[in-house]
Amino acid sequence: MIEWQRPLGSTGLTVSAVCAGTGVLGSMPGAFGYEVPAQRGIDTVTRVLAGPITCLDTSNGYSDGESERRVGAALAAAGGVPDGFVVATKVDPDGDDFSGARVRRSLEESLDRLGMSRVPLLYLHDPERISFDDATAPGGPVEELLRIRDEGLAEHVGVAGGPAALMERYVRTGAFEVLITHNRWTLLDRSAGGLIDAAVERGVAVVNAACFGGGILVKGSAGSDRYAYRTAHPEVLEAVRGMEAACARHGVPLAAAALQFSLRDPRIASTVVGFSRPERIDECVVQAGTPIPDELWPELEALLPSSDRWLH
Repeated sequence: MIEWQRPLGSTGLTVSAVCAGTGVLGSMPGAFGYEVPAQRGIDTVTRVLAGPITCLDTSNGYSDGESERRVGAALAAAGGVPDGFVVATKVDPDGDDFSGARVRRSLEESLDRLGMSRVPLLYLHDPERISFDDATAPGGPVEELLRIRDEGLAEHVGVAGGPAALMERYVRTGAFEVLITHNRWTLLDRSAGGLIDAAVERGVAVVNAACFGGGILVKGSAGSDRYAYRTAHPEVLEAVRGMEAACARHGVPLAAAALQFSLRDPRIASTVVGFSRPERIDECVVQAGTPIPDELWPELEALLPSSDRWLH
């Protein structure tokens, strides 16, 4: 039985096992392959706010702020953030500018769109876009993020990004309370395993994003040929087909196995799932509770691609 409400590391925040991701609902056809009308995006957030999901993840940079605008519209219609609900956003660069001053402006823009005066959780987003030395230099984005926390505009700070080795360097600074890793701890990819261990060892809460690999582990090989927002290597597609067949033999939807692979990991506090329509929330809750026989997991493990270089 999956524990639904969980502590977010040592932050004192409580989050649901599934966190609502909002990149897709802002409409990012280049990444996800389809448009999302504005009202549908707002309606999706409205449905999230009704429960049982109690956390939402967005970013300044998603759809040039459109994700946050839609979240903000739904929050305004709901009369504000519900009690016990955690809204997290991320600071993003403006073009090539990822300075400390830009971090401050990014948060100000986000607060304006969301209609909030402060956020419970604020992430440094995709720091691979600058060098580690620049990010951690005096006056740089990490220092400014910590200053924002000290001022109370963000209760807690985290780091969210892709390359596992680089993300581990950020975790080891001791500056961050929460880590988001994406597309690297899925049925197809285990390359974030060492990173997750390093975070847990240091008391950093782990949030796992993109457990469906951008959609293919929901839609299956017939519905998508993309993993991590790009065309999948033939070996990856072969692995997906094998996993589909294994799940079918056990009467388990591939999406349920992909989701529960993350939910059942005791190191992971919450799993970010992107939603672009209201009915997906109920479908996801069903997937989280679908019974999965223990013998399926080693079968799926045996089907992993031979190298994670096909995935990144």
